[in-house]
Amino acid sequence: MDIMTTTPGAGLGAMIRTWRNRLPPSAAALPVGPARRAVGLRREELAELAGVSVDYVVRLEQGRATTPSAQVVASLARALQLSTAERDHLYRLAHLIPPVDGAISDHIPPGVHRVLTRLGDVAVAVFAADWQLIWWNRSWAALFGDPSSVPPQLRNFARERFPVGTSPVRLGLWPVTELDRVATDAAVVSDLRRATGRFPHDTRLAELIRILSTGNQRFAALWTNGTVAAHREDHKTIEHPSVGPVTVDCDVLTDGDSELKIVVMTAVPGSADETKVRLAAIAGPRVTTNSSHTRR
Repeated sequence: MDIMTTTPGAGLGAMIRTWRNRLPPSAAALPVGPARRAVGLRREELAELAGVSVDYVVRLEQGRATTPSAQVVASLARALQLSTAERDHLYRLAHLIPPVDGAISDHIPPGVHRVLTRLGDVAVAVFAADWQLIWWNRSWAALFGDPSSVPPQLRNFARERFPVGTSPVRLGLWPVTELDRVATDAAVVSDLRRATGRFPHDTRLAELIRILSTGNQRFAALWTNGTVAAHREDHKTIEHPSVGPVTVDCDVLTDGDSELKIVVMTAVPGSADETKVRLAAIAGPRVTTNSSHTRR
């Protein structure tokens, strides 16, 4: 007998509902109005944070959907700010194998998540060790365009830089240039090689390297160089349609053993670029319109 499916309140839907109700909206940087009745997150808020439809959250909580994908489970765990043990329990309730030691993690620790949500209007995103985009805030979406309509498995910065086939991945809407594109390309490739040493048995990383090595000549040439290094900083100019060209400094921070990459975009204080970043944030995000990308 499977105790997880027979004990009242212990199933997948019940646990999602329990974790949703315990998370105050302030912990997710959501406004709390005087007329609000819900103590925790509303279903619509969880759906938005996790990048899934409200209907899907309803079906999960009601037990009408019982086999979410690994990508959806990872997104729910991040949105609910679960601990590692709770995240693993969520995977098992969904009949999935939790991430194992030695594999790249898409999990953002609750403490890190709280810090990120308190950065205000700073444009910030989080990438996994293989440059898989796993989280971004409203200011990031306002500056680059909202990537939520890109299928989760394709939200990868390396895939964007080294396109394969006739349908390139676009995580943002606006053209972006770097101070030295060649150096940035080399830095991303050498960072991926570094990841293969840290996570030698990760299947997602191995598949990414295989796809890029066979499908993109520029990546293949850089990969054969064998350089090992981390991508830590860059300077970018975004051709934003509402505020004009915006030049920002790009700094890449890591959280430790899991090698999460916290990418922060800032402009020089007091500059015209800083004003443009703020204006872009006020204008708000625009959703990616590429027809080949559909929201979960």
